[in-house]
Amino acid sequence: MKMACRWTKKLTFNKVRRPHMKNNCFPFFALLALAIVCQGLLTAQTAPLKPVNFGDMMPDFTLPAVQGGEISLSALKGKNVLLIFPRGRVGDHWCQICHYQYAELADLERELQIRKKYNLEILFVLPYDKATVEHWADIFPEQMAVIEGWKNPPAEAQKDPGTARWMETSRRLFPKKFVMSKDSIPLPFPILIDGERKLSEGLQLFTLFWDRSYVEQNIATIFLLDKTGQVRFKYFSQGTVDRPDAAFLLKFIERML
Repeated sequence: MKMACRWTKKLTFNKVRRPHMKNNCFPFFALLALAIVCQGLLTAQTAPLKPVNFGDMMPDFTLPAVQGGEISLSALKGKNVLLIFPRGRVGDHWCQICHYQYAELADLERELQIRKKYNLEILFVLPYDKATVEHWADIFPEQMAVIEGWKNPPAEAQKDPGTARWMETSRRLFPKKFVMSKDSIPLPFPILIDGERKLSEGLQLFTLFWDRSYVEQNIATIFLLDKTGQVRFKYFSQGTVDRPDAAFLLKFIERML
């Protein structure tokens, strides 16, 4: 009987204590869960950028645009995004192919309204300060004229085998002719100013040497992100002329959709 009484007291004691312990622990675990969530958000906001590959999510970023205002990748959720890092500098001059790349897409936007057609935004990112990127945006006419000179060198110059080969290569790679003036430079796509190079360096695209040129530049790279921000296409150029043209990119976008 005494043993039975002891078991009865123990059972009664447990029934009384369990609800009391549950009530005391609930606020503690709720606060702990909240702290974990807050820490996760803080980590996501302060986590350093790192290279991304096919299938990865592109980290969020916010950069000013040369056209004015700021662009945040997170604000473009629900849109496909073509994220282009042109090379920029080549030795003591600017990469003409980078300007052609922008002009070719701008021409398709004018003809086909590709942003509306493909629910697409196109962003160009340059790893320089505001004044330098503004200069880059101002020299389209001169850059297009240089490319036309490649395609149509003087007859005497064509006698040189190297010039003749580059003429044929240029005509194949840059078939369109863009004539611009200072007062009529089409800039439909945001040109982003990565002056502190947080994005370019975080993705490991910024370099001081690439394709035989010692200068501050990005490795020419293209990302295509789907509506969720996932990388569906990445092209990491092997050299300055190694870039998919606009027609190729649009075909890939059509397949992705």
